[in-house]
Amino acid sequence: MGQRLTAIATRTGDDGSTGLGDGSRTSKDSLRVHAMGEVDELNSQLGVLRALLAPALQETTQELLRGIDSLMHEVQHDLFDLGGELCIPGYEQLHAHQVLRLDEALALHNASLPRLAEFILPGGSRHAAQAHVCRAVCRRAERAVVALAAAESLRPLAQQYLNRLSDLLFVLARVLNRQAGGLDIMWDRKR
Repeated sequence: MGQRLTAIATRTGDDGSTGLGDGSRTSKDSLRVHAMGEVDELNSQLGVLRALLAPALQETTQELLRGIDSLMHEVQHDLFDLGGELCIPGYEQLHAHQVLRLDEALALHNASLPRLAEFILPGGSRHAAQAHVCRAVCRRAERAVVALAAAESLRPLAQQYLNRLSDLLFVLARVLNRQAGGLDIMWDRKR
């Protein structure tokens, strides 16, 4: 993988370009840099979700939250793997077992939820609301990766991972609302 920075303010980007992990430079408004930024924002929003969960993790009865926090910890690492692939064209760091982990978590958590008969509004508990923010940012990151894949060679695994993660974040928002003693807020189409 590319070199690690020892100096953060390098000034090499003052001209509107940025360095990729392979040493090449590209415009800061390129599709690749845009996709990298969206994945970075998603990872940051997941950090906020984990920070919101942290106080509740101190309670011994919060096994569900500990499991979600642990899963999000792995996801944050996966997103760095994905960032590595985006930063170094042709580099492969994301693996099929990481998508499978999301599939398994999705099946596990979705099995505990009642079937949806209507769309739900983002919100509810603070934890659920932040999971919805993460889901929306994940969808945006997915769109950026799809745009990059249409213009440059990119493995489909990146798109698959983000697509599955956004589904999981939706399900986790529902789980977190129930864990907090609330219910999903249904869209009222007749209001």
